Amino acid sequence: MDKHSPNRLAKEKMVSEVDTEIKDSEIVVVSQQLGLNADQTRALRVAMRKEGVGLKVVKNTLIKHVISGTRLSGLEKFLHGPTMIAYSKDPVAAAKVSVEFSKKNDKFKVVGGVMGDKVMEEAQIKMLASLPSLDQLRATLIGLLQAPATKVAGVLQAPAGQLARVLSARSRQEA
Repeated sequence: MDKHSPNRLAKEKMVSEVDTEIKDSEIVVVSQQLGLNADQTRALRVAMRKEGVGLKVVKNTLIKHVISGTRLSGLEKFLHGPTMIAYSKDPVAAAKVSVEFSKKNDKFKVVGGVMGDKVMEEAQIKMLASLPSLDQLRATLIGLLQAPATKVAGVLQAPAGQLARVLSARSRQEA
């Protein structure tokens, strides 16, 4: 085969794209799709995109080439059958969207993944998916930080309000 054939160049381009996209991800989740139709695949892509999760349908031989010798090399044991790879910088998002979709569709199965450099089995991915996302954690933290200020303002306003009501009632009595 010619070293510069169109097919080979397309594969090299795909390997390069996948490499750069998953290299910076906090989590990579491997799933098997066992006969998703076009509408189901589109729904999955929309759900992933909405949460900032990348999704690639990949050939196992190509992805094995990409992850060889990297922190993602542990994914190799999950690469069999029709494979999809979800990845995100948010350490929970890819797991959460993948697991939620698999609950609604029996033709999509989460098989494992890698977070950082730790290989995770299906059960660990499902447990991770039950955690709140970074955005949810940030909102909770902001709420916790704002709550004391709101309570302090309420406490400070209450005595002043009571004093005003007492003075108002006293002035009515004298009148």
